[in-house]
Amino acid sequence: MNRWFGRPWLSLVVAGTWLLANNSAAPGHLVLAALLGLLLPGLTYAFWPDAPSLRRPIPALRLMIVFAYDVLIANLRVARLVLGPNDRLRPAFLEVPIEIEDAFGVAVLASMITLTPGTLTVYFRESSSVLVVHALDVDDETAAIAEIKRRYESPLRKALGC
Repeated sequence: MNRWFGRPWLSLVVAGTWLLANNSAAPGHLVLAALLGLLLPGLTYAFWPDAPSLRRPIPALRLMIVFAYDVLIANLRVARLVLGPNDRLRPAFLEVPIEIEDAFGVAVLASMITLTPGTLTVYFRESSSVLVVHALDVDDETAAIAEIKRRYESPLRKALGC
């Protein structure tokens, strides 16, 4: 029983991610989201020997709201940049020093960055705990790094307790 229903937060995240990715709450998507939310945690159980636990759900919920908002705004910004003149683009590689030590936390942070339009996690330099991130348009590299740490890393550390 624990194998299939032991990770309710993961089930909610999987179902919510499906609905957000498809931008639909149609009945078919709701059913598929529920099925994926119930089945995927059980099917991937063997891959999670030290299952991460959500230490503080309220910061996690806030992080999800901030992330959803950022994805929406980033979509609009990237659309404007892509449709505009290319000489306005200021791409950059950012080296983001991170304090998260847990492998799952690093993977979640890297995924959040990659899922936000206009940014992509390129590499994790484990020896120095640095995420190398490519950003499509950067005014100030120091400010961009600080924003990633403030909006994503800090709340993620609180939520996961890492």
